[in-house]
Amino acid sequence: MITKNRTNYSSIRSVPLILIGALSAICLMGIWGCGQLTGYSNKSLFPEDISSIYVEMFDNRTFRRDVEYKLTDALAKRIEAQTPYKICSKDAADTILTGQIVSIGEALLSSERQTARPLEKEARLAAVVNWKNLKTGRLLLDNKTITAAASYSEWQNQGFGYGSALAANKLAERIVELMEKQW
Repeated sequence: MITKNRTNYSSIRSVPLILIGALSAICLMGIWGCGQLTGYSNKSLFPEDISSIYVEMFDNRTFRRDVEYKLTDALAKRIEAQTPYKICSKDAADTILTGQIVSIGEALLSSERQTARPLEKEARLAAVVNWKNLKTGRLLLDNKTITAAASYSEWQNQGFGYGSALAANKLAERIVELMEKQW
């Protein structure tokens, strides 16, 4: 018995219709979906109407001392290194950054099995930050709570001072990230 090769013409006819539908969907997404078709940009991530900032010494609401100095110093260094802003006096500044450390703590991460002596600990910091534009009076950051943590080990001659300095540096990094423009 001889069989003839049958071609399914209905599926062949639907291929151009599927292609036309897909191309029209792509065109519509390109026109309405993205709004602006700007692509990538070289613009700064930070507000461009600001050129200088005054970083006030952070207030410490906890019983652990000297962490406010570490945090303020780390924040000033990060602002100078990672933003287009210059640190200057309060009189000449466009904006002012203030804040307070609201909690400083430590937690046990791991301990020795036989003696239960701590092997690794974690220093945790939390701060509330405000950033105000002195020209307009507008708050750029309004009571934002930021936290950071860093681990340290007393077995490696690292104390709480070392861990809190690392956590203060991470906290400063997060504050600078908050200073970027919203997308």
